[in-house]
Amino acid sequence: MVNDSYIPYGRQDVTQEDIDAVIDVLRSDFLTQGPSVPIFEKAIADYCGVGYGVAVNSATSALHLACLSLGLGPDDLLWTSPITFVASANCALYCGAKVEFVDIDPVTYNLCPAALEIKLIQAEKIGRLPKIVVPVHLCGQSCDMQSIKSLAEKYKFKIIEDASHAIGAKYQNNPVGSCQYSDITILSFHPVKIITTGEGGMALTNDSALAESMVDLRSHGITRDPLKMVHEADGDWYYQQIALGFNYRMTDMQAALGVSQLGRLDDYVFRRHQIADRYNKALIDFPLETPTTSGDNYSAFHLYVVQLHDSSLRKTVFDSLRNQGIGVNVHYIPVHMQPYHKKTGLNEIVSLPHSERYYSKAISLPMYPALTKSKQSQVVDALTMAFGL
Repeated sequence: MVNDSYIPYGRQDVTQEDIDAVIDVLRSDFLTQGPSVPIFEKAIADYCGVGYGVAVNSATSALHLACLSLGLGPDDLLWTSPITFVASANCALYCGAKVEFVDIDPVTYNLCPAALEIKLIQAEKIGRLPKIVVPVHLCGQSCDMQSIKSLAEKYKFKIIEDASHAIGAKYQNNPVGSCQYSDITILSFHPVKIITTGEGGMALTNDSALAESMVDLRSHGITRDPLKMVHEADGDWYYQQIALGFNYRMTDMQAALGVSQLGRLDDYVFRRHQIADRYNKALIDFPLETPTTSGDNYSAFHLYVVQLHDSSLRKTVFDSLRNQGIGVNVHYIPVHMQPYHKKTGLNEIVSLPHSERYYSKAISLPMYPALTKSKQSQVVDALTMAFGL
């Protein structure tokens, strides 16, 4: 039963058009491995202005396939931001590689190019340069990809953009996902993201070989393409396993939902900007910092994260909001502080002060397209009470 008075931090928007699209697939001949997935892949690729899209069952799977296709393996290093969901780091561990973290920019909360450069200079001296760097577009705002790409050219690492928050965003007036400054970009279609397929993700690239590799790996490493086989096929039924792959496929039902949702993507992002603007104005006199968007960015505003001036008040404010029916959250607990990563001893040799300071002050306020003005006013009123203003 839905509690109408509860306001979550994020929520999907599913229309009758979406439902009808899924029902059409349920009545068709293909529930999986049919025509809907390629249609969705092309629609997303066209929207983002990129050559290839590879749809999978989650963004985590997409990250894993991206790492494998770029050759990440044991003894390799992947660097990413600590202010992200754990999947941005786990994808390295799935490949037997090691993960290290780069501190964030204190203004944008994204991976900091200056901190990255300092770490690269130090790493080059001891022969521990990364094979892959994963910038995370936190809250829907792109990282400074041009600067990161310049460092990639100098230090010879590959780039996977974790744009799980950022479909519909723009960087330098180009769609996030165009791979202008990266090898692969990852999107997420989880229900709280900008558009949803229930669960699901996609890897985008302009490299046909990378796309082909990810297509093979998402379906057990099996091919029916005679040109990829080691010997002639026994007949039309024949297939060969040419790599150790996975069952990471997206269903046609999910893809049909995604195609339907994509038609409203720009409107969703526009509504998120309206909500962000209302928050910015309403919270101007509160003891907190509202999000900052850099000049070359058009954020997708997946999240609206505020930073309290006084970190000691965070739990009190958080609990007060939750008790008032406001489903606030915290995005994210720094990955290097997680027990799994602490076991490695990494936390003893790394200093990430901006990330840890960000975490101590962060609260994510409700942000989703169907958040009405009246419900947003409830959030502001609840914040007023929480701060005792």
